[in-house]
Amino acid sequence: MPKILLVGGAGYIGSVLSQELLERGYAVRILDRFFFGDQGLAAIRDRVEVVQADMRRIEAAHLEGVDTVINVGGLSNDPTAEYNPAANYEMNTAAAVRLAELARSAGVRRYLLASSCSVYDQGIADDQRDIVYDEDAVVRPRAAYAVSKYEAEQHLLAMAGADFCPVILRKGTVYGFSPRMRFDLVVNTFVRDALANGNIVLFRGGEMWRPLVDVHDVARAYIACVGADEPAVHGQIFNVANCNMRISELALRVRTTLRDLGIDVDVRPDYSYRGVRSYRVSTRKIERVLGFKAEVPVEDAVRDMLGQLRDRKVEDLNHPKYENIRWLRVLEEAEAILGSSGSVFDLPAATVTTLPRRAQR
Repeated sequence: MPKILLVGGAGYIGSVLSQELLERGYAVRILDRFFFGDQGLAAIRDRVEVVQADMRRIEAAHLEGVDTVINVGGLSNDPTAEYNPAANYEMNTAAAVRLAELARSAGVRRYLLASSCSVYDQGIADDQRDIVYDEDAVVRPRAAYAVSKYEAEQHLLAMAGADFCPVILRKGTVYGFSPRMRFDLVVNTFVRDALANGNIVLFRGGEMWRPLVDVHDVARAYIACVGADEPAVHGQIFNVANCNMRISELALRVRTTLRDLGIDVDVRPDYSYRGVRSYRVSTRKIERVLGFKAEVPVEDAVRDMLGQLRDRKVEDLNHPKYENIRWLRVLEEAEAILGSSGSVFDLPAATVTTLPRRAQR
């Protein structure tokens, strides 16, 4: 049975991906620091190996018996990257590269890196650059998060060789329900705001473009890359998205879906100045090379999300734990109250703690 080391396996994408891997017969070893707890593993805790450790301190022992590494760990959006740029670089670039070096030394041939379509972002002001980007496009990322991902990509691609097969997945903005839920992603935010406030707010009138993809389709894309013949994916970059959509259209689709479910929602444009991202991408390469095509439309994801939230009796949709930057700030404040001289972003004193198969709560 092939074994996967899934770094960040308790996160928003990781907790869905881990379940999909198990369903396909893979053995899974999850490595996570559990900044956001381990509730994402509740349904599979007795079927996976769990290692509680900071990804910046991964050791060779964590790779024993591993066939493939999937790295979906690190800081995962612009606000967290900008809140602590040093930790962003340490996790998203330095730790990603060090893990690749350890994997290659351990004889692990395939390494999948979670990157982002935000590397294509050119902002909304330059209409001359409003094009559809493919994987061969020249990119000049600007934000700390996108820069950290792009730098990791470049290091890994330079390592490609006869003994090592790095694969880069640049994902669009992800949506959909996950056991480790987030409401700081645009579709999910719209659903949360509609349920909590009765309205959806469109910053800059929603005129910006964004590639979008459901979290289950993301998991399928990783699995397609794990199972593909090596020549097809060796040293390759793949964009992963379902569609490109203006945020204004996205809001109307979410509103229509919720209204069909009996939930009245208003859409309110806000034209006050704020920084925004706008970009479109092509997914022809992954469709051509791997035969992969995203399947879950926004409407289906919204219906599923609403059903999951009701079934699980999730009531406090505005809890900080559902937004990465808000929760990390809460942890920082807790550190200060408890008198710690450090930061939640600092490396823990202990190098690693290996948990039993049933992770501690």
